[in-house]
Amino acid sequence: MMMNIDLVQNEIIEEFASFDDWMDKYNYLIEMSSDTEAYDDSRKTPSNLIEGCQSRVWIDAELNDDGTIHFMAESDAILVKGLVALLLRVFNNRTPDEILESKLFFIDEIGMKENLSPTRANGLVSMIKQMKMYALAFKNIKK
Repeated sequence: MMMNIDLVQNEIIEEFASFDDWMDKYNYLIEMSSDTEAYDDSRKTPSNLIEGCQSRVWIDAELNDDGTIHFMAESDAILVKGLVALLLRVFNNRTPDEILESKLFFIDEIGMKENLSPTRANGLVSMIKQMKMYALAFKNIKK
């Protein structure tokens, strides 16, 4: 059985707690950027582009047969791609309800908000909002 969203967030918090300074955390984020699956260039459409991001970020989603959502994402900035990898780890292959009801606490807990530029922080909020919008759209399709 898959870990619930809160357990995944706690796992991420523990991983980041092992680093003392922010350069190490940034490097870890950059390492995580390679964890995302290949993103097909045909998905790099204006409708998948996230508004409000300093760099370009595309997020797309499909409804799996079991009612969970599969997210795909790409960014042209390696640090942002690491942030995307974290969001995918938390939200991927979850039901719309799990995503919509989740409270994302790991971002504050690992100190991410204070250590991102304001435009990157806004972009992160926009990415989360977009993923929740997909969840809302797929929830409404299911009914």
